[in-house]
Amino acid sequence: MKTINKISFNDIESIPQLVKDFLDQKIEGFENTTFSVEHFRQQIHVKKDSFTSEKRELLFDVMSGQLADLRLSSKQKENLDHLKLPDTFTITTGHQLNLFSGPVFFVYKILQTIKTCTYLKEYFPDFNFVPVYWMASEDHDFAEINHFKTESNYYETREKSGGPVGRIEISDTYFISEFEKEFKDSVFGTELILMMKEAYKTGNTLTQAIRILVNRLFSEFGLLILDGDSKELKNQMKGIFKDELLDFSLQKASQEKVNFLTEKYGKVQVNPREINLFYLSDTRDRIEWNGQEYTIVDKNIRFTKEELLTELENHPEKFSPNALMRPVYQENVLPNLAYIGGNAEIMYWLELKDYFSKINIPFPILIPRNSMLFLKEKTLGKIEKLDLTIEDFFHNFTVLTNRKILEDNAILKALDDRENMLIHNFSELRTLAETTEKSFGNMVKAEEVRQLKSFKRMKKRLLHAEKIKQNELLERLENLFLDVHPAKTWQERVYNFSVFFSDYGYSWLENCLEEMVVQDSKLIIVAI
Repeated sequence: MKTINKISFNDIESIPQLVKDFLDQKIEGFENTTFSVEHFRQQIHVKKDSFTSEKRELLFDVMSGQLADLRLSSKQKENLDHLKLPDTFTITTGHQLNLFSGPVFFVYKILQTIKTCTYLKEYFPDFNFVPVYWMASEDHDFAEINHFKTESNYYETREKSGGPVGRIEISDTYFISEFEKEFKDSVFGTELILMMKEAYKTGNTLTQAIRILVNRLFSEFGLLILDGDSKELKNQMKGIFKDELLDFSLQKASQEKVNFLTEKYGKVQVNPREINLFYLSDTRDRIEWNGQEYTIVDKNIRFTKEELLTELENHPEKFSPNALMRPVYQENVLPNLAYIGGNAEIMYWLELKDYFSKINIPFPILIPRNSMLFLKEKTLGKIEKLDLTIEDFFHNFTVLTNRKILEDNAILKALDDRENMLIHNFSELRTLAETTEKSFGNMVKAEEVRQLKSFKRMKKRLLHAEKIKQNELLERLENLFLDVHPAKTWQERVYNFSVFFSDYGYSWLENCLEEMVVQDSKLIIVAI
């Protein structure tokens, strides 16, 4: 494996402009929330002053209990003990409980979290930095996480859904036998199959499955895993949840930022609701206030104000944060400095800055995660033979194919020459026309437009004709595009980690970690 390029997000068309502006510190109010040693220095002091020893003890107790059934590495045990110390901080990433981890970027964001901790330890040796994976165990969209893809197959499990996905027990294991058929002859296939069978044993919950899998992959790196579906942790959120239920505080406090982001960038990633909480029963459903009482959407459950506050006081575990409240929950229960997430995650975190200020929780440094792309040497060779670069495949592909199809085309050159001549001649004619009656000048302008449209039609027809004539070249370009973008999207959003692990094993993880960039957000392209 060899890294052949690292492309800045600023040079990739498909990266949202909001993310680019954030990285370039062009968004007012967020200048100190980007990655820099100085920003981390400030964040350490702010978080140290705000995170109490009681919270540390509780976090240690909860996390120790959740990890009790796992075989922890010495590095994990050390990190767990460090959580009780006032000079220890976390770097966190979060993700859904996708079947067998889902798309491979799940692995990349965790590795970047681990490497960021190593990086910070070099600059701040007097402090400890612990990587944490936050499990999105309370999400209820099972259809979004119940599958994964390899190069050859699509795997899915079917279970009863509606409540928090982390509580779903595994009964359908057909996907395991099919997975075994695909990978049994791979170099590290046996390891993969054992991982899957251990994690997705009948009777395990999806929370247990992902915890087992993630621990198997990352224990030696010292990664700790936290499940927010915890009564003890949610007990710390009662005041914030109460404020949300009574005053709709998140929506009110974030309105100015939402308006600003909408005005400048067209829309926000997630619109705050009046109440940004769900209620957990046998399902997970939104809480709404109708002006007289609280209702649980799609359920025949109603509460008076007093009844719901009593429920919150006695059973905080029944209240579940939505996508916007979850960051608040995380930052309240962790001594966290930075969050590493995908572009969409970063964009909805940005909405919350003023709300964090209102509830006196330090807003973290935000780090758009790195992306990685693994390409075969053969594919890179084909790209080079066509006198293209890998960067070309991250620009508009239609423009690229049209350029290649019409490259050095004599007819196009002749059309361009005559079009330029036409433009020049009409320019002279317009100058003369301006000396006579206005209607004649307008007629000259209209005729110029008409004739230029004819050239545009001819070029369009020429392109169509050349695509038929050069069908083989067009097919080669399209196949290369699919090699780079399987299913017409980024590779990391399609393939599962097993595609790469099956050939390279744990050395692939080590290689990803080595090539990962922590100071900048980049697309890292590796030849295999």
